[in-house]
Amino acid sequence: MNHFYTTKEVQELLCLGTSRTALNRIQSMNAELQAKGYWVERGKVPVSYFHEKYPYIGKG
Repeated sequence: MNHFYTTKEVQELLCLGTSRTALNRIQSMNAELQAKGYWVERGKVPVSYFHEKYPYIGKG
């Protein structure tokens, strides 16, 4: 079971044109998590948090 989505997976799930846009989304979500006191993995976002922010996207 995968606990994190990578930039490539976020790009595919959100149908984004560039990986840079996906990375910006990941960085934004990770900044929110850090502000809440969580540790984050650079370039990855937890699957559960991603789906909390994008509930209408099915799990890949």
